[in-house]
Amino acid sequence: MPAWRAISLWMDQLEETLTPRPSLEHDLEVDVLIIGAGYTGLWTSYYLKRHAPELSVAIVEAQTAGFGASGRNGGWLMGNLLGEDRLLAGLSAEQRRASFDLLHGIPDEVKSVIDREGIDCDYRKGGALYCAARYPEQEASMRRYLGKLHAQGLNDADYRWLSPNELAQQICVAKPYGGIFTPHVATIHPAKLVRGLARAVERMGVQIFEQSPVTDWQPGKARTAKAQVRSRWVVPAVEGYANTLAPLGRYQLPVQSLIVATEPLSGALWDSIGLSQGQAFSESSRQVTYGQRTADNRLVFGARGGYQFGGRLRENFDLTASEIELRRYLFGELFPQLKNVEISHAWGGNLGMSRRFQPHMLCDRQQGVALAGGYGGEGVGASHLGGRTLADLILQRDTAEVKQPWVLTEGGLKALKAWEPEPCRWLGYNAIIRSFVYEDKTLANLDSPPWRRQFASRMADFMEGFMQ
Repeated sequence: MPAWRAISLWMDQLEETLTPRPSLEHDLEVDVLIIGAGYTGLWTSYYLKRHAPELSVAIVEAQTAGFGASGRNGGWLMGNLLGEDRLLAGLSAEQRRASFDLLHGIPDEVKSVIDREGIDCDYRKGGALYCAARYPEQEASMRRYLGKLHAQGLNDADYRWLSPNELAQQICVAKPYGGIFTPHVATIHPAKLVRGLARAVERMGVQIFEQSPVTDWQPGKARTAKAQVRSRWVVPAVEGYANTLAPLGRYQLPVQSLIVATEPLSGALWDSIGLSQGQAFSESSRQVTYGQRTADNRLVFGARGGYQFGGRLRENFDLTASEIELRRYLFGELFPQLKNVEISHAWGGNLGMSRRFQPHMLCDRQQGVALAGGYGGEGVGASHLGGRTLADLILQRDTAEVKQPWVLTEGGLKALKAWEPEPCRWLGYNAIIRSFVYEDKTLANLDSPPWRRQFASRMADFMEGFMQ
């Protein structure tokens, strides 16, 4: 299926033929049915079979492994969880430190799996640089954030401030005000990871059926166009595609993130930029930008996209000229020498936002349903933790993973907060995003008067409050 190569730079670079696995053509009965062959589904199946190899596990996938966000993301493998500081705030100091250590260990846990299974996915653990690099307000907000992290028991070994000179030793941005460095982040080739993981779980005995979209599901069973699957457990692992499996769409808002990749850049250009140790980087604004230097010396750079009325999934990710140019403008502000560089690939994907803007890992033993999601664009690492946790919950293993504040074991789906009906969700989300854009434009213009800069930031702060 050559069209799958156009999903992203990552899929385009795969050396395999992308021949689809057989679709599900016959009724099936298994212990665990997983819907979706992305990171969450594959990690769940991996740890289920690792801890209980006798289990029968099947995955049904609407397209092919890695079609969704798992094959389209920016390649950040983070030892974090969206909103972790809020989620852990109510714990004791000792419990909070243990939870942070669990999160920070995610990249190393993934590394142990890819080494064990022989998955070559360009893994580099160079940490991440969060840069105050466009206007002075960024430095103040980042110092406040760093203070909050340290107040929760973290230290310079976890997150440390970099002066402009220290920042320049790792990345050379045009207007350095400083930044935060954390070592708990790696970069990967997303498609190589998801495709390699799919092959690994197949070797363990997991059945994967592709081009088999689920048309209906309920506890204990699911149906595709040609077959029915009965199972003790159903794991809907669809994240940004929750709208395709009612009623999950009530709890997940599908939003888009859009990414561009440059042609391979010369050594001289990279000498002028840095990022020689595999560091990921972000320009710290509410636009949510992120980037990395790929193994073949491209710059991959992304920024937040939008939300379509009614939670409608975006199907066409041929980015418009304006979408591409916004990302060129943003990375050109950081690296003026790249303003006219050729962009070879542009793509995007759907990701899931929960109502409280925090991830969840849910297990309903009575109904036999387990799911994880709401990663909010930080799902490469979070999905690994989600898969480990769901496997432990299903198998009733007494582990640190199942005792975290983001784990929900009572109330079933009703434990999740539903999004408001339309048009409220569309109006609310877009109002929040417009306030972020207004703030960014105002602060990026260093000639903006102080009163306007203060107004823009206060309005964005107020609107961001609705995300908590």
